[in-house]
Amino acid sequence: MNILFLTDNFPPEGNAPANRTFEHCTEWQKKGAQVTVITCAPNFPKGKVFEGYKNKLYQTEMMDGIKVIRVWSYISANQGTFKRTLDYLSFCIMSFFASLFVKTDIIIATSPQFFTAISGYFAALFKRKPWIMEVRDLWPESIKAVNAINQSKVIDFLEKVELFLYRKANRVVVVTEAFKKNIIERGIDPAKIDVIKNGVVLDKYQAQEKDLDLLKKLQLDQKFVLGYLGTHGMAHKLDFILRCAAKVKDPQIHFLFIGAGAMKETLLQLKEELQLTNVTMLAPIPKKEVVDYISIIDVALVPLKKSDTFKTVIPSKIFENAAMGKPIFLGVEGESQAIIENYEAGLCFEPENEADFLMKLDQLKNDQTRFAAYKKGCSVLAKDFSRKKLAAKMFLIICKIIPGVSQLKKQESI
Repeated sequence: MNILFLTDNFPPEGNAPANRTFEHCTEWQKKGAQVTVITCAPNFPKGKVFEGYKNKLYQTEMMDGIKVIRVWSYISANQGTFKRTLDYLSFCIMSFFASLFVKTDIIIATSPQFFTAISGYFAALFKRKPWIMEVRDLWPESIKAVNAINQSKVIDFLEKVELFLYRKANRVVVVTEAFKKNIIERGIDPAKIDVIKNGVVLDKYQAQEKDLDLLKKLQLDQKFVLGYLGTHGMAHKLDFILRCAAKVKDPQIHFLFIGAGAMKETLLQLKEELQLTNVTMLAPIPKKEVVDYISIIDVALVPLKKSDTFKTVIPSKIFENAAMGKPIFLGVEGESQAIIENYEAGLCFEPENEADFLMKLDQLKNDQTRFAAYKKGCSVLAKDFSRKKLAAKMFLIICKIIPGVSQLKKQESI
């Protein structure tokens, strides 16, 4: 079986789309599939090509048995609508042309931005192969949620394209039940929609002792550390967290932010304006060091802007932090909140509600009995969202679409 996967994020980039794609493809390759990924030169989120790579027209490499084809794209930092659109469009065009020369039985194209899905549609059309549209974000609905584009005609056009792609895909794979419900309500056949939620590779993320040397280096020993590792974007509302930090009276509580994104410079300026001494903000770290940094935090901070749109999402950082036994301090309503509360894996605060945030933070730090229970809940949650199980579920979906795949192969994926 030959699988072609189109994605504009892939390792060594360390964001959620890159990790999900790599971990799924790795599991499929272990099951005997030949997997080819078409992506671009790694550059997210700063818009600078990673060391050791060049933004060449066409280059290949092998990564854990996966053939990776990197094509040229217009590279832009994760900020500015016009430049990011050029980035998306250039990858859409280049990945389509590259796909024409790849032998495959099926094509998978992943969002969050669906220009990649457009490439997948045309690749499937020209190659006469089935294709799966993986929906990691309800794009362009998420654009409206952060006011990135205000022109209603543009949004209307993008939504028509979105629905067209849903109808043309052989299967639509979404990451939450709420996404599935949304798409069904907009007229898409529920029989063609599958839910494969985000998860975690348990072998990579395991509870461990705190890295004491790292704690001392960052001057965080003897502190109760709330950690946020990820993109500093418009959707994450980290400015709200900084304003809350200014109201925290407990000298033991400290906030650690690691990452980059469209709002990073604004957040650094706000930190200086508020004269925050209980906040440390670091640049992105190498993927191999992520586990060390998660080890030193006490609580994983997972906030999003208050919006009905974000009630449908499940941030992937929930699962990695839970696997390492870090209780989740969640500022997201809807399906994510239900998961945290059902597993008793942390506390939830109302997004952008300062009073609720401060009250829940006090509970989280000072109720040691409940804190210990949250750590146990994290362990159960992580096991139920094992990436290996989820990848096997999606592999079974792939097998059902490809003509001629034997029943034996289908059974092996379970």
